[in-house]
Amino acid sequence: MSWRATILTLYPEMFPGHLGTSLAGRALLDGTWACNAVNIRDFATDRHHTVDDTPAGGGPGMVLKADVLAAAIDAVADGRPVLAMTPRGKPLTQARVRALAAGPGAIILCGRFEGFDERIFQRRAIEEVSIGDYILSGGEVAALVVMDACVRLLPGVMGAASSGIEESHEGGLLEHPHYTRPPVWEGLAIPEVLRSGDHARIATWRRTQSEQDTRLRRPDLWDHHGDDRVHPPSGARQQKKEE
Repeated sequence: MSWRATILTLYPEMFPGHLGTSLAGRALLDGTWACNAVNIRDFATDRHHTVDDTPAGGGPGMVLKADVLAAAIDAVADGRPVLAMTPRGKPLTQARVRALAAGPGAIILCGRFEGFDERIFQRRAIEEVSIGDYILSGGEVAALVVMDACVRLLPGVMGAASSGIEESHEGGLLEHPHYTRPPVWEGLAIPEVLRSGDHARIATWRRTQSEQDTRLRRPDLWDHHGDDRVHPPSGARQQKKEE
């Protein structure tokens, strides 16, 4: 069975977007994954197909209505996780992406305007997800980010399964820098170790570069990585050490 993405959106024409091209597009044509964009407006009950209303308590903008959202979610619910793309959500991580990619797919709810009526989260099992500490005009681009991150991990999409092993965030570190021909460009040479053919030295160099770049560029990741190295992974190991 293929991995399936169902997107609840006011702009279904935005999908599959860039995922209809290159490797992801080929996998879409091959049936490795499927994309179905559903228009939230189809679930409005009035003749104007109203999906939003003014915020309770006043304020600017409009809020997506809980009754319309619930009808849209209920129409496509089938056991797949339901994600709502919102800057108020939990940050998306590579670990969560891998878990989603290993499952049957996802239903992704795209926000617009001021966001969602909070009651939708109290009455439906929805995971609020953020892709970063910034604001977009809507959740569609964020949904495409989630889909892109998942689809590339599906078997056969990237080609070699090993392609993703040493990428940034896979092991808690940023990926090491890359080089390719020409060997010298504008006076800058490829590091000698990468031309040595000594795979052990190359592996050590890459690990060192990953650690240095993570420590300098993402101290938050480095601190977490350091905790993982310092603290034993289980109580059993700690008990053995004390004995």
